Amino acid sequence: MKELVLVVEGEVDTRRSTRGSLEGAGYAVRDFPNAVVLEEMAASQPSLFLIAASLPGESGLELSRRIRQNSSLAGARIVLLLDRDDEEQRMAAREAGADDCVAKPFSPGQLLSRIQSVLRPVKPPPFSFDEPTDIVIDRAAMKLSVHGIEVTTTTLEFRLVDYLAQHRGRVCTRDVLLDAVWGEMQFVTPRSVDACIRRLRDKIEPNRACPTYLKTVRGVGYCFNAHAVWPILPGSCTCRVCSPSIGPGFAHVAAPKSGKTAPA
Repeated sequence: MKELVLVVEGEVDTRRSTRGSLEGAGYAVRDFPNAVVLEEMAASQPSLFLIAASLPGESGLELSRRIRQNSSLAGARIVLLLDRDDEEQRMAAREAGADDCVAKPFSPGQLLSRIQSVLRPVKPPPFSFDEPTDIVIDRAAMKLSVHGIEVTTTTLEFRLVDYLAQHRGRVCTRDVLLDAVWGEMQFVTPRSVDACIRRLRDKIEPNRACPTYLKTVRGVGYCFNAHAVWPILPGSCTCRVCSPSIGPGFAHVAAPKSGKTAPA
């Protein structure tokens, strides 16, 4: 099945040429002249949004933020088409939740290279327990270890680290985290996420005053930058849901040689 790319571009010529390049490369494409049909876009479940930074009405940066706040689009990638190639626009794109950006004017080859890079799964190198890592997430025992030291967490804190680690390098909004971790719990607000993040930082950050694992992306949400792994015990399920360590961006983790694990 072809991967679907949604192109949001106000310039007619750019939108048409971009669509032609993507369809020629084997992608399914839908294009829109502005951002007013986000609900329709969400129903399409695209693999990637290609969004112009400048759009009629709502800007591409604002649209990117709204996409990141939409839990049904949590898995979609975003590439922003910048008006100019400078650090200020690139920083704004990152803060808006974009996975990558490319400045106009761009060649078809340059654009396709960026899109393929964003969509390409990362093949991690083999991992052994002798190699260094930041965090080990043991789901079977509900245990969290940071540089070999066990850290006591609440159930919510453990689930929050687990979810963020599965989406390492991605910006997760508070609404997405509430939906994924808190679910249908009552009396929770986006501030519940902030409070839980603060508690986790106290427990896992080498320097609480200058976080390196749990980064705040101002105005958007949080980004997890630690190297996390999940032990896979003999005979356990190795699907991506049960063992996210074999998914994109994570190393496959062998069980310790003794085969022992803490009881659940």
